Amino acid sequence: MSETWNKKEREKKKRQEKKEKEERKQERKENAKGKSFEDMLAYPDENGYLTSKPPDPRRKISTIKLEDIEIGVPKQVPVNPEDLIRKGIVTFFNASKGYGFIKDIETQESVFVHINSLKEEIKEHNKVTFEVEMGPKGANAVNVDLVKN
Repeated sequence: MSETWNKKEREKKKRQEKKEKEERKQERKENAKGKSFEDMLAYPDENGYLTSKPPDPRRKISTIKLEDIEIGVPKQVPVNPEDLIRKGIVTFFNASKGYGFIKDIETQESVFVHINSLKEEIKEHNKVTFEVEMGPKGANAVNVDLVKN
């Protein structure tokens, strides 16, 4: 059984690569032995960057007060219901399809309104008060009511 020249070359190349890989592995092992635990530690400096030197306690910027630490959900301040009511102008409303849009006077954002959220009938350019509720597709106006002049 005679081997071809290409096959011999491929096997020779594989043996050479395996030998080189083994040499690199041995070199890494030898170089890693010299490192101590202290050499492997990293410390964050006052700017958050990692350094090999421990931080200087004299350069400590702030102290943390035990009273300032909150564990768990922070306490919520009760919301005044009047703060939730917004004012806006109806920019578009299609009564046959049952939906439209209200432009918030303060934020200038356009809010979707559905006919089921209306307290009374509205038309385009009417001034209204409403509350915003987040739906699956974004902000929705609810409790929409006409502003009485």
